[in-house]
Amino acid sequence: MTGHAGRFGSVVTAMVTPFRDGDHAVDYDGAQELASWLVDNGSDAIVVTGSTGESPTLSSGEKAQLFRVVGDAIRGRAQLVCGTGTYSTAETLELTEGAEEAGADGLLVVTPYYNKPPQRGLIAHFERVADATDLPIIAYNIPGRTAIRIEHDTLLTLAARPNIVAVKDSTGDFQAVSRLIAEAPAGFEVYSGDDWAAFGYACLGAVGVVSVASHLVGPQIHQMLELVGTGDVPAARKIHEQLSPLFNALFITSNPIPVKAALNMLGRPAGVPRLPLVPATAEERARVRAALEDAGLL
Repeated sequence: MTGHAGRFGSVVTAMVTPFRDGDHAVDYDGAQELASWLVDNGSDAIVVTGSTGESPTLSSGEKAQLFRVVGDAIRGRAQLVCGTGTYSTAETLELTEGAEEAGADGLLVVTPYYNKPPQRGLIAHFERVADATDLPIIAYNIPGRTAIRIEHDTLLTLAARPNIVAVKDSTGDFQAVSRLIAEAPAGFEVYSGDDWAAFGYACLGAVGVVSVASHLVGPQIHQMLELVGTGDVPAARKIHEQLSPLFNALFITSNPIPVKAALNMLGRPAGVPRLPLVPATAEERARVRAALEDAGLL
């Protein structure tokens, strides 16, 4: 897999959802402006309403509208990936319909969270979604947020489905990822779900990263992955080392609190998080600011 970007490109930005100060309503104009800017700055695709987009606090109507407006802003320039996964299969199917209507290029479907289905429940969930759409699906494996992991054999079962085309892996488990890349059917792709792991995953054969830091350093991440692809691992590692302090700063507390603080410092539309997430503290903002200065962004 090394040497070429995935079907959604190599840098897929998990975009924040901008909210207005005061009433915390979705800032749809800001979302369009931010998505367009991201595409001009290293993003091959945009994920709308993923974890970074605060999907748990968005209504179905807000999600459908975000799919539409962001799709309109980037169509023809980058791919639109809609986060339609929830802990309810029925709701996931409903959101998937909205994504289709908005002209999505793909879906990001997280494992159901909180209700903790067994592995056969995961298979049934993903297969039901895959049966209901022709869109390519990225399965999202993030046990730290969902309390459940898509196990290796389950992933191989899902990968056999023609439109389950990739996994966004946020396990940080290099051994498991290496095995998956070796054993998955041809054409099934692995994306790192963590900025800090993107370099290492790419060296193992992952095709890219679903990134938070690409809100800030998209071109550098793109270059790092291109260098791995062409075999210049030392040069890629140098970029990874340069960006690591920023990667770390963006996860000093729950995502997207730090990246929203960073975007506000840089004058990009982000606003504050919605409850139960809260704005960064003064101390957290100071750490984010220091990382931005260190990266030459401020």
